Amino acid sequence: MPRDHDGRTAIVTGGSRGIGRAIAGELVRAGARVLVTGRKQPALEAAAAELGPACHWRVAHAADPAAAADCVAFAVRAFGRVDYLVNNAAVNPQWGPTIDVEPPLVAKLTEVNQWAPLHWTQLVWRAGMREHGGAVVNISSIGARIPTPKTGFYNATKAALDHLTRQLAAELAPAVRVNAVAPGLVDTDMAAAIPEPDRAQLLSGIPMGRFGTPEDIAAITSFLLSDRAGWMTGQVVAVDGGALVAHGKAA
Repeated sequence: MPRDHDGRTAIVTGGSRGIGRAIAGELVRAGARVLVTGRKQPALEAAAAELGPACHWRVAHAADPAAAADCVAFAVRAFGRVDYLVNNAAVNPQWGPTIDVEPPLVAKLTEVNQWAPLHWTQLVWRAGMREHGGAVVNISSIGARIPTPKTGFYNATKAALDHLTRQLAAELAPAVRVNAVAPGLVDTDMAAAIPEPDRAQLLSGIPMGRFGTPEDIAAITSFLLSDRAGWMTGQVVAVDGGALVAHGKAA
């Protein structure tokens, strides 16, 4: 595969499994050194063992300011600099009508899905990206563009993340490019929690006839971080098997 990321360094939040782990693997195979973060040490150790010496790990809850600062400082010590940030960590503890969502879930969804990506971006910006440049990719969702019956507030936090992507792209250019990837339904542990009747209904709305894989998302994320996307910033790229097309929305 192309060595797009030779000599580059990256932090991937939520990098121990699913989409984050696939992104970390894609970057390592393309030449980068990567720090993966997450809440569970065994999963992080397993990811690093699989990906080899170019992959480091650090335990951190994405919305813990002290843990986030520790991770960025560790990456600078280990790698010398941070070139890329992938804000992948997210939660979706709510499944049901938005009108019924309770304040504790609102707070959790907002701090992890909306505030944490901003905070991690602030940290890498201040840790050197404003001087030497870099790229940030936020992992959003096509749910940010279409109402859904069971994940409405999750979608609202992702819509906010889309706007944050555009806002930061305008503010941090030309030093740092900021883009987002909006996956459709990807076969991950989070998606596995969806009841089977709902999964069947969701699959029927995907023109490509299958759910996505973490590798589908990793490929476009790697491209957006690379110099090949050097004139792209402020974009939210849907990778959804055509689901937005089926909904009559521009992808």
